[in-house]
Amino acid sequence: MGIIHFNNPSREEYPVVGVDVSKYQGAIDWNQLIEQDISFAYIKATEGSSHVDEYYDANFNNALKTGIRVGAYHFFSFESSGKKQAENYCKNVSMTEGMLPPVIDVEYYGDKKGVDDIDVDAVRKDLREMVDILEEEYGLKPVLYVTKNSYDTIVNGYFDDCDLWYRSVYSKVPKDVKWTFWQYSNRTVLNGYEGEERYIDVNVFNGTREEFEVETFSNREKK
Repeated sequence: MGIIHFNNPSREEYPVVGVDVSKYQGAIDWNQLIEQDISFAYIKATEGSSHVDEYYDANFNNALKTGIRVGAYHFFSFESSGKKQAENYCKNVSMTEGMLPPVIDVEYYGDKKGVDDIDVDAVRKDLREMVDILEEEYGLKPVLYVTKNSYDTIVNGYFDDCDLWYRSVYSKVPKDVKWTFWQYSNRTVLNGYEGEERYIDVNVFNGTREEFEVETFSNREKK
C-alpha cells in the first residue's frame, strides 16, 4: 500500500532537509542515511527527569562522523520540574563544535491530552526554567518543538525568545507562526535503519544552505 504525503516542500525554497530519530529507528547507518539529501539530524537524548534514549550516544557520535550538523532533543514531561529535566539533559549531552541548539519537545502525551489535563501556569514555569538553564549551560537558546495544540495552549505568547520547530504533517505551517524548523512528514521511508519503526520524521530549515551553516538561531529574524 502506498503512503500519502500531504506535504512536499519545494527543495528550491527549502534546500536544507533533516531527520529526527530515536530508539524506534534502531541502529542507523548514517552514511547511507545522509546520502538521501539529509543535511542535519536531531537525536533524542532524554525524557523527563531520568530517562535516556538507549541509542542516543551511538546515534549522536555516528551522525557527527558524517559531517552533518547534529543536535539533541529532550521530551518534556509535565510531571517533573524544569530543573530536574535540565539536569538530566546536561548530564547526558556534551557540547560539541557546531552543535545545533538544544531542543525541548513540548507536546501532549498519554492521559495529558490537552490544556484541561495540566496546570498550564506550572508547566510554563518549568519550561522557562529548563530553557534558561540550557541556554546558560550551552550558550545557545533552546528551540521548542511544538504541535498546533501545545503551541496554541502553552507556548504562544510566552516563549517568543525561542525559535520554533513546528509539527504540521497534513498542511503547511500557519502563516502567522514564525518557524525555524518544520516537521512536514512523520511517515517518510528512507534507507539506512531497521528498527521497529518503519517511518522516519523529516524536516526542513527555514532558510538557505549558507544561513544554516553559520546559524546559531539565537534571536533569529525569521521569515
